[in-house]
Amino acid sequence: MKRILVIFGIAFCMMNCNQAKKENRVAIDTVAHKAEIEEWHGKRVDDLKAPNGWLNLIGLLWLEEGLNTFGSDKKNNIVFPEGKIPARAGYFSLKQNTVTLDVAKGVNITSEGQPVKSLVIFNPDSTHQPIVEFDSLRWTIIKRDDKFGIRLRDLNNPDLRNFKGIDRYPVNTDWRLEAKWEPADSTRTIDITNVLGQTTAQSSPGTLVFSIDDKEYKLDALKGNEEEYFVIFADATTGKETYGAGRFIYVKKQVDGKTIIDFNKAYNPPCAFTEYATCPLPPKQNTLTVAIEAGEKNYGTYVPHETIH
Repeated sequence: MKRILVIFGIAFCMMNCNQAKKENRVAIDTVAHKAEIEEWHGKRVDDLKAPNGWLNLIGLLWLEEGLNTFGSDKKNNIVFPEGKIPARAGYFSLKQNTVTLDVAKGVNITSEGQPVKSLVIFNPDSTHQPIVEFDSLRWTIIKRDDKFGIRLRDLNNPDLRNFKGIDRYPVNTDWRLEAKWEPADSTRTIDITNVLGQTTAQSSPGTLVFSIDDKEYKLDALKGNEEEYFVIFADATTGKETYGAGRFIYVKKQVDGKTIIDFNKAYNPPCAFTEYATCPLPPKQNTLTVAIEAGEKNYGTYVPHETIH
């Protein structure tokens, strides 16, 4: 009789212990959840392969103040790929934070379907940034701190053809966690450093607080968009199974002080796919000691930046 009671007690404890570990998980239909994640991931892949995605990047070319000649000739200040554009295609002028493109005679460069002779392609006071085109090449101007660069794309980049998808952890509802929202003062900022070594103070509206196996963890959030917070984090898988410079995730904005973090939607930053991105790195306080075995794993064998550990 005592033996039966002991066995029953052990079974009861195991059932309740397992339940205790999952108290912070949010019940959801597993089939519907898997379908949601697969739909999200499908859009994620489509975005990577799109004309403005990350798989077609072939260059990040920094401009100097004044005139910068460009074309495929190596004597230019800015050298585009050989065979993709004429040897002398024109020049970029960087002056007082404004970039103007002037095209050489006889070179058929266009923007939004219209031929370009001279065009302001970056103005700090403008919300519209033109996309410039020549054959399969596309480019825009990016500004990082006090640096201005040409983000160059090739719609025929072999990386597009060679893309075989992204390895992921199996979808698991246990990684869909409820989080408390700790709002911050409206003036709070946190320092975010990018892979170029540039550090900027970015607005952080609050902190996500959640538990895994009865242990509390926190992640500082950035503004994101109208509906979601943006989070940059690292964990015990970083630099091993997942990308060495951390991962990104969007979290829906809180309602009544609570929200959901679904780590099945944790994804690689652009730098996992190309050396021509300028990704932000996780702030130190967003490095979790637990292994988040959910979401995207490292992409192939390409690790252009040192791990953050």
